[in-house]
Amino acid sequence: MGLWNHSTITQFLPLGLSTDPHAQAALFVLFLNIYLLTIMGNLLLVVVIRADSHLHMPVYFFLSHLSFLGFCLSSVTVPKMLKDLLAEIKTMSVRVCLAQGFFVFIPAGTEGFLLAMMAYDHFADICHPLLYGQMMRKQLCVQLVWVSCGLGGLNSLINILLATSLDFCESHTTSHYSCEVPCLFPLSCSDVFTNLIVLLCSTLLHGLGTFFPIISFYACIVSTILRISSSSGRSKAFSTCSSNLMVVDFFYGSAFLSYLMPTSGYPLELIFSIQYGVVIPMLNPQIYSLKNKEVKAAVRRKLQPICHILGAKGKLEDNMIPATHCVS
Repeated sequence: MGLWNHSTITQFLPLGLSTDPHAQAALFVLFLNIYLLTIMGNLLLVVVIRADSHLHMPVYFFLSHLSFLGFCLSSVTVPKMLKDLLAEIKTMSVRVCLAQGFFVFIPAGTEGFLLAMMAYDHFADICHPLLYGQMMRKQLCVQLVWVSCGLGGLNSLINILLATSLDFCESHTTSHYSCEVPCLFPLSCSDVFTNLIVLLCSTLLHGLGTFFPIISFYACIVSTILRISSSSGRSKAFSTCSSNLMVVDFFYGSAFLSYLMPTSGYPLELIFSIQYGVVIPMLNPQIYSLKNKEVKAAVRRKLQPICHILGAKGKLEDNMIPATHCVS
């Protein structure tokens, strides 16, 4: 029988991040600012990469999709979190909960593949520069992105379809702020052994299947860089890869800990979930834009006309940044 025929619980009560009204108000302001920064940063990267011809390269093609995924992942969970921080009674139907879990899984799973593709791009650029054009053809890049989305969606579909067969009749209160698959298991009175095995296997296959290639690519990259005689050449090569390595560390560390740790409801579990679901989507555009000269130059080129218009019309007040500083 399906979930909808015999489940005795139709709504969950997510406790969220805090039950203290004063703490909830402070958290609302904090996460609202984080969400706005996430939306603006990721959408700005997407628009700049699409609009600036200097960034029409494979690595920035992948980066634009990574930014779009960050926007999607944050938008699936944070608006509901903000609403719950202001609500006296926090409820979420089982169907909405499962739908949210489904849409969290897709961008989170797809991001691992995109990070692997960006590592492969750096590998082709540094280790095989003469073959780069053949290894990173535009058609191949598009196909890789579609395959990544398909595998991320398949992984999500398998886990959520299994979750719909669970009976929720023991407890309707969850300590999480969102509905991810692991947090549903303690709420079920059904046998969750199959669900746990499938989640564990899919997480390991999906995660390690992208993590190990990334490590292999960067091991080859480091070996090649160390053979470069010029110190400036080594520095430039390392700076090319440092942003992606930083994002890989943040993403895989928090995601593995969040999905492979036993569900306990401890604050540490929430911290890992917030880190990869809320904080990392905000940090990604900051990391890539601050450490990448080409992205910063593209942003300046797109903002320059706006700054000149504002300066020409005399709209800038004395306490604002002068228009000339916009392109400094």
